[in-house]
Amino acid sequence: MRLFAAVLPPPRAVAELAAAVRPLRDDRLRWTAESGWHFTLAFLGEVREELLPDLHARLARAAQRTAPFDLRLHGSGHFGDRALWAGAAGGIDALRMLAERADAAARRAGVPMEQHRRYTPHLTLARSRDGATPLRPYLESLAGFEGTPWRADTLSLVRSNLPAGPVPGERPRYETAAAWPLAGG
Repeated sequence: MRLFAAVLPPPRAVAELAAAVRPLRDDRLRWTAESGWHFTLAFLGEVREELLPDLHARLARAAQRTAPFDLRLHGSGHFGDRALWAGAAGGIDALRMLAERADAAARRAGVPMEQHRRYTPHLTLARSRDGATPLRPYLESLAGFEGTPWRADTLSLVRSNLPAGPVPGERPRYETAAAWPLAGG
């Protein structure tokens, strides 16, 4: 199954960001569904069933060693000409540490991970259909966005169900496969 570790913003934070994004939505970008907004900590890709018990145990330990922390959705950014995202502010160091722990947990459980790179906290809002749509107007519109702080208190393991067929506009569906409370202190 295709998995990733994530921090999921609460409905209130999603609603605030959705209100800021709503006037920007157009057909030039492929917008992600609000119901799937998340901060990916570690993308695990396809994970074999026999690795799940050890992966769950290791992610539970990572959550147990991490204290809850405050976050807020903040501003915007982009990856090249292809992806528009909202950023985070607040407990960024704690979010990065949780991402490191989730990555290490997956590696130690035997999940073949991509090459390690510095974690950039982001919540993907949209992708360019062809890489030719200028992202600057969207970035400028969201640059001053400041969401209300919220408490990140859960590490989630999310399953990504990719579209089964070539249906235009069909998007991946996400479901929480497991979750652990952050309990460090």
